Amino acid sequence: MLQLYQTQVRSHLMLGTARYPSPAVLADAVRAARAEVVTVSLRRESAGERAGQAFWALIRELGVRVLPNTAGCHSVKEAVTTAHMAREVFGTSWIKLEVIGEEDTLQPDVFGLVDAARSLCAEGFEVFPYTTEDLVVAERLLAAGCRVLMPWGAPIGSGRGLNNLFGLKALRAHFPEVPLVIDAGLGVPSHAAQALELGFDAVLINTAVAQARDPVQMAGAFAQAVEAGLAARAAGPIEARDFAVPSTPLPGTAFRG
Repeated sequence: MLQLYQTQVRSHLMLGTARYPSPAVLADAVRAARAEVVTVSLRRESAGERAGQAFWALIRELGVRVLPNTAGCHSVKEAVTTAHMAREVFGTSWIKLEVIGEEDTLQPDVFGLVDAARSLCAEGFEVFPYTTEDLVVAERLLAAGCRVLMPWGAPIGSGRGLNNLFGLKALRAHFPEVPLVIDAGLGVPSHAAQALELGFDAVLINTAVAQARDPVQMAGAFAQAVEAGLAARAAGPIEARDFAVPSTPLPGTAFRG
């Protein structure tokens, strides 16, 4: 089970809800992924009253938990205001906190992120910060009251996988008890399996599923990859070596004279 604040979930795969071809495809993808948590942008779902009602009907039918996000926010004030609105609209204290600092890479503004996290945690929010793999930033976010961290694998929507393996491994090693969810940049199921093998607790996928040729099939593939990554980690993979090691031991091997 995965512990997220006071909530336990079985699935280690979360799905975003943006950019799917249709609500029906989204629903089928969530089921295929066996996801229990989906993220949703307040700005998109509240754009029209009728669209918002239809989305809520879909969420109720799927029986999943909503993690609202502050996507598109570029300042502390904007992110905090959006979080307050999301709590009213969605009726949850969960918030995926995004404060974007750079347009081309959509890299988090980690300074604004820490400020916004401190403010929201003090007001009773359970904050899931979209951050980098920086250890100092992680320390500041935890000190601000966050109990879950969501480091990026690569820029949002890039599909590049885990760009900084050293940094991500260091983050996992420094915070062994903190739930860490890889958020952004994963492109194929093998990226998700790798993240779980490295010890991360879950992955959040949106573009790689929603924009696949067959989103439902891709969602199922990610679900299998997450299970494979978890199983491999539990099995205890061997360490990488610089030299070959014979799989057949030499003692007792028959040789012709």
